[in-house]
Amino acid sequence: MVIIRELRPEDIEPLCAIEARAFSMPWSAADFSRLIADRNSLYLVAEEDGRVVGSCGVTNVSGDGEIDNVVVDEACRNRGIATALLRETLRRGYAMGVEAFTLEVRVSNAPAIHVYEKVGFVSEGIRPRFYEKPTEDAMILWKRHRDAGTGKE
Repeated sequence: MVIIRELRPEDIEPLCAIEARAFSMPWSAADFSRLIADRNSLYLVAEEDGRVVGSCGVTNVSGDGEIDNVVVDEACRNRGIATALLRETLRRGYAMGVEAFTLEVRVSNAPAIHVYEKVGFVSEGIRPRFYEKPTEDAMILWKRHRDAGTGKE
């Protein structure tokens, strides 16, 4: 069973390992430590059998929620964990005053784009050469309507 909860200091090392396997430019332990202390940020982890298997975060910037680093350990993908993390992040983000959410994703990352669209995000543009290692454009996605894709009526 997967449990979604807030990031704790003891989660940082395993989360950094997951990020290192998934991203060409992963965040550092110091980056995650700062998030824990930031009252405008919320970072969630998915835990299964006592092990961190994924994460998702949001930072509230004047009512806009910047979603970052949605990641699920490769061995645990395609089981709905990213979708569950996103839905819980959206739910808690609204509770902390976020009115709309945004994120960037590599234009080649079709599986991630599918998950984002499933929870209500829509493409609103491209950021040329946003990513490095390798250089690639980013699709800019926004979720501006509260109920779209959250499963709530």
